[in-house]
Amino acid sequence: MFFIFLLKTKKAYYCAGKNQQNNVNCVKSYPMHTLSAEELRLIYPESDGKPMAENTLQFEWIALIKLNLEACFAQQPDVFIAADLFWYPVEGDGGIRVAPDVMVALGRPKGHRGSYMQFFEDNVAPQVIFEILSPGNTRAEMAKKLKFYTTYGAQEYYVYDPDHNKLEIYTRHNGQLQPHKYQEVWISPLLHIKFEWTTETLLLSRPNGEPFLSYLELVEYHEQAIEELNESRQLLKQEQLKVKVAKQKVEQEQENVKREQENVKQEQERVKQEQARVKNSIQAFKAMGLPHEQIANILGLTLAELEASYLSHL
Repeated sequence: MFFIFLLKTKKAYYCAGKNQQNNVNCVKSYPMHTLSAEELRLIYPESDGKPMAENTLQFEWIALIKLNLEACFAQQPDVFIAADLFWYPVEGDGGIRVAPDVMVALGRPKGHRGSYMQFFEDNVAPQVIFEILSPGNTRAEMAKKLKFYTTYGAQEYYVYDPDHNKLEIYTRHNGQLQPHKYQEVWISPLLHIKFEWTTETLLLSRPNGEPFLSYLELVEYHEQAIEELNESRQLLKQEQLKVKVAKQKVEQEQENVKREQENVKQEQERVKQEQARVKNSIQAFKAMGLPHEQIANILGLTLAELEASYLSHL
């Protein structure tokens, strides 16, 4: 058994039959949308058996770009990002395919896919493509990829060679992907991420200015953040203890003031009572006809104190 594709009214069909000197005897044909997932995988394979990357440096760059782009668009459900995933642009022809190192399809929902079959994706082509070169990539291979991305609708195409720190940028103009001249800084028109080329490496930043970070850097930042959080919690506990002690001190001072006020009130009442007693005594002594000097002597007052404090109010 073999598989052949018949194009009829721009729809692809699955055809089973016998091959006799390139003559096809079709027994049955089915519209593509009626095929099972297993049959689709036979027509559109999900793997070619080749590794995702040829070396660790290439893999690190692919992972860096893919994971950070996912972080950039984590809150946007209609941005699909994939690495090393076959892209099939033409319905009915599984031989037309390529697996970009990283691709971004704007307007397509997130989710797992075995391959990106454009004809099942509202015919939306991935708009942004990234290729990370390795020593095994040839000029002919990269020229073929450029032609593929130009033909099937990519809008931005980035090729980075980490071994030699070279960046190529292609953007679509007049229906063609054309090389774009840039200085040290370039911002993606569609993704709004920043490319900053230095003499040592390529730096990538999110639209908010935060740098693309590797997994190891994220782990280090996470551990540092946890450490800083624990230190902040410890400082907060210390400050809360200080506040508690200060509050208790204030409450104690308030209690002391309250007691002092009560003592003053009691003393004022005692003085008031003593003054009333003295006045009553003076009145009694005066009624007895005692002179002021004698009254002052009896009460333990000077004549001036007696006259100033009591006799003037009688």
